[in-house]
Amino acid sequence: MENGKLLRRLKVYLPLAALFAILVLLMPRSGNFNYDYRKGAPWMYETLVADFDFPVLKTQEELQEERDLAASSVIPYYIYSENIASERADAVRQADFGRYDSLKAAVISVLDTIYSKGVIAERPVFHDGRPADEQVIYVQKNRRAAMVPPTEIYTIADARSRLLSGLKSVSRTVNGDSLCREAGLYDLLVPNLIFDQQTTDLVHEESVNYVSPTSGVVSSGQLIVSKGETVTSEIEQLLDSYKAEYESSIGYSGPRVYLWSGNILLALAMVMIIFFTIYYANSSILGRFNEYVYLLMIAFLAAAVTFAINKADPKLLYIVPYTLFALYLTAFFKNKVVYPFYVVTLLPMLIFAHNGIELFVINLVAGVVAIYTYTYFNKGWQQFIMAFCVFIAAILTFFAFKMVDGEIRGFGDYQTVLFLFLGSMMAVAGYPLIYLFERIFMLVSNSRLIELCDTNNKLLRELAHKAPGTFQHSLQVMNLADAAARSIDANVALVRAGALYHDIGKMNNPQCFIENETPGVKYHEGLTPEESARDITRHVPDGMALAEKYGLPDVVRAFIVTHHGTTATGYFYNRYLNAGGDPSKTDVFFYKGRKPNTKEQIILMLCDTLEAASRTLKDYSRQSISDLVERIVKSKMDDGQFEDADISLKEINTVKNVLKEYLQQVYHARVIYPRRRNTAQKS
Repeated sequence: MENGKLLRRLKVYLPLAALFAILVLLMPRSGNFNYDYRKGAPWMYETLVADFDFPVLKTQEELQEERDLAASSVIPYYIYSENIASERADAVRQADFGRYDSLKAAVISVLDTIYSKGVIAERPVFHDGRPADEQVIYVQKNRRAAMVPPTEIYTIADARSRLLSGLKSVSRTVNGDSLCREAGLYDLLVPNLIFDQQTTDLVHEESVNYVSPTSGVVSSGQLIVSKGETVTSEIEQLLDSYKAEYESSIGYSGPRVYLWSGNILLALAMVMIIFFTIYYANSSILGRFNEYVYLLMIAFLAAAVTFAINKADPKLLYIVPYTLFALYLTAFFKNKVVYPFYVVTLLPMLIFAHNGIELFVINLVAGVVAIYTYTYFNKGWQQFIMAFCVFIAAILTFFAFKMVDGEIRGFGDYQTVLFLFLGSMMAVAGYPLIYLFERIFMLVSNSRLIELCDTNNKLLRELAHKAPGTFQHSLQVMNLADAAARSIDANVALVRAGALYHDIGKMNNPQCFIENETPGVKYHEGLTPEESARDITRHVPDGMALAEKYGLPDVVRAFIVTHHGTTATGYFYNRYLNAGGDPSKTDVFFYKGRKPNTKEQIILMLCDTLEAASRTLKDYSRQSISDLVERIVKSKMDDGQFEDADISLKEINTVKNVLKEYLQQVYHARVIYPRRRNTAQKS
């Protein structure tokens, strides 16, 4: 179909219009921070001054460092017992002080002072390496917890010393130690701060899980970066914080019509890029509606995922398996379509993601690796090898950006590494959806074609049983077509499947065809040329009926109806004319098929004719084979069989050369083995 006719069809533009409308609705409703900056590069814009107050966000490294510090620092939690002080005061009043009974009030006062500060069994040991003046414990008193330095809390030994010094300050003549022992005062000193293990663990867990994301505030009017100034780590942190606050709180402040107009223009640009990518990669796709809509669906999915994930949490974009879109394309299209269209699916992240360039390059490299490695690792567990190669490519590209930015600090970006790994593995997990797309869009994947080429499937086994000669002929045609298809980058899997099934209609009447004739049986003896031609040409509609019965895909059925095109059954057609037949009544001798319209169908037509014709040669010299190939190709071209096909003269010449070489190797001269003399007779 000509490109001009395609472009005039409304069917081409309706899906584009739908995609355009969806993209406009997906576009963000707030303005973007319209500055592009990178650490180590100069600030190319005017001097930037803060228009509003905003918090300074901590870097991932700073947050992780604080989390690690919190994880290593356990602050003990103690509960203050209110009753112990009063109980001990009552015990002092009942104690026997002998002649020092007047000191009871002083002892009670000292004990109140001690217990108001708090007494613990033993001072806690801290393992985080902090200096003593920075160490604290939690003390819950009156339902409120406060941080208290351990140095302000009494141990049992400290409490005894404090009690003795208190007695000494009241009376210098009394022997405080003797009095305390006789009155049992030492036994009254017990801890009133009770350690709570459960609350300690809970508080520690909360301190690890929550770390303040900010480290300060920049006031309105404060300078952020000057024009021409190099963007350092500190400036980049300020710019990131300013951008986050702008997009979350301030956003777009201009007229809404400008925002909508900009979104519409961006969506229109994306749709135009998608359309012209298809048009220049393979314009014939525009005429195959199911393939065309499938490509637009892939573009929509990629854009929708990018917009949704970026709005929820931009960090999660690293986990999105964009390489899966590359595999979804590879399953149905050639690489000349896959590569440019995959680049198009990544464009939304360039427009809307803050680190869009980094994400774009990472996924572009990973996608190219996926497309290449999937050629070799596409079966069963081998897909995980492909996924691992994708992960290695992604992680190397990611660290390349970090090295350029000078941000490599061991494995500080372990979360991103984990996300990239999960995204690579998800490409394997999500690939089976290709079979659902195959059904929905009535497409045929390369995996499906490979399955069809398995000669153990029911239809091919039936062909081998009922028409063994035709089955062997189909195998030879398949090998011949395989070599030709590879030479011009045609779809090898498709042409192999077409070769195996193109003659299945011969099963209904196998003896009609010479390759299946039983020795001594001549099917066409006694038949008129018209009757013979009618029986022979019937294998095309019979083949289509069998293809429908066994559910062969349309792209494979097309080989059945095009492998003879609209040519005639030459042998019986010539017999009829040579016998004086009426040239105006020769319609019965012509196949009611369709001319080939793809290079794969052209290849099969040539290989089918050549494989049969090559068996009639008496001389298999290079010149004889070359003349046969040239003659058959010329006859097909003169007969107009290539008129509708998307194949160039250069490709036809390449195919001819490959077919000549292949046939020459198949029919090369063999060595004649000499017979061994009978030595017994000689003697």
